[in-house]
Formats: sequence, structure tokens, C-alpha cells
Amino acid sequence: MTRPATVTYVGTATVLLRLGDLTVLTDPAFDPAPADYPGARPLRRTAGPALTPDDMPPLDLVLLSHDQHVDNLDHAGREVLARAATVLTTPEAAERLRADGRATGRVEGLARWETRRVTAGATTVTVTATPARHGPEGTEHVTGPVTGFVVEHDGRALYFSGDTVRHDALAEIGTRFSLDTAFLHLGDAHFPTTGDRAFSLSAHEGAALARTLGARTVVPLHFDSWDHLSEDPARIDEAFSVPDLVGRLRRLRPGAAEAL
Repeated sequence: MTRPATVTYVGTATVLLRLGDLTVLTDPAFDPAPADYPGARPLRRTAGPALTPDDMPPLDLVLLSHDQHVDNLDHAGREVLARAATVLTTPEAAERLRADGRATGRVEGLARWETRRVTAGATTVTVTATPARHGPEGTEHVTGPVTGFVVEHDGRALYFSGDTVRHDALAEIGTRFSLDTAFLHLGDAHFPTTGDRAFSLSAHEGAALARTLGARTVVPLHFDSWDHLSEDPARIDEAFSVPDLVGRLRRLRPGAAEAL
């Protein structure tokens, strides 16, 4: 008997997926709030995750868009990631995670459009690394490399954008895949030291990307719980209320397993 596919929104960019026999987690961030992280661009978490590391089942796969920023991989998240059977991420992050020595499973870096198959029990998924750019052109040396992912399972394609701004390379995702659900990292991230330059999608840009990709359903992620996610979450509903996007937006309830 095939197990139903479910999705649970943990918080920020962290999502728990059960795809048949395979359990997947994205961008693990589990530190309790409030939490402050000093640095050149200090971050502050204002609301904690809906689930704790102790709530996590055994993980067959972690999809890590990047390891440079604590809203995608924090201290508690690193402990969760270390227990996963397989971690897929950028080549640079994979090198750092292997050097850290805590991961007990397989850690692999994927170049753009590179693919891996991951199996657990009777379930196999195909994961493809997709383009992402975590800021305006020319800031890559500051933000570091990021990847998105497409996960193909049971005839469906799920897209996880990772932290990215809208740029031309994203259009190819929609030509390569017929996307069932797009999990988009929004929030219009800004920092006091970088002025009006954005480091993630705004609600308006997310809606435009949904059109470009042709995604049938859009799930917003990465839009609250941190000071640098500056956009009012109500803007998401406004951006997807236009006639050609009505019915595509799906908001997940934090901590609740929902049919996918």
C-alpha cells in the first residue's frame, strides 16, 4: 500500500515532507526564539519553529539550499542535519559540512542541473539542483552560492526555490519541468547596511515567478519570524489575488501534517 504524501511547515524555510517511504527535510533551522546572531549583517529570530529537533523522524534526505546563513541552517539545525542519511546541497557547502565531521550520512554537492536519485524503502525520488542567486548581480562574493531543488516523485515535480532573487536563469526551470507545487522563499530580505538591495523574492516577484514557472500551486516560505524579512506577509495574499493567479496560493499551517 502506497503511503500518502504529506507536508509539514516547521517555520522559515524548513519543511518536512513524507513522500511514500522517504522522509525529506529542507533548510533545517530549529533554534528557539528570540535569538540573536552577530556578524557583518546581524540576524535576529523573533519567532521559533513550530516543531523541535526531538519531533523529527529519522531523515532519509536533507535538502540544504546553502549553509552560510542561520535562517537556513542554524545551530540546532546542524545537529538535525548531522543525523540525516543523505544531504544534498551546493558543492561549497558539502565541502564545509564534510570538513566539520559531524554528519554521519552521505553529503553531496550538486552543480546546477545535476541530478541524484535517493531511495528509501519502496520509494525513489529524483532530485535536480536548480539555479538560485541570493542577491543582486555582483553580490555573489558576499552572499555565497545557493541552490534550489526540483524533487520528482510519483509523477509530480516539487520545486524549492532556495533563497533567491528573480533573475533570467530561473525561467529554464519552467521549461524543463511541469511543476505541481512551487515552494518559494519570499520575505523581501533587506539589511540596514545594504540599502534598498533585496536578497530574497518579494511577494510581487514571487507572483511573477509563479507565472514564469507555470506552477499549479505556490506555497510561500521564508516570509516571517526574522527581522530581515521586511515585507508584510499580507502582501503575499494581495499579489496572488489577481485573476490569473487566484486559487494557486496555498498557505500551510505551522506544525500540521497536510496532504500534499
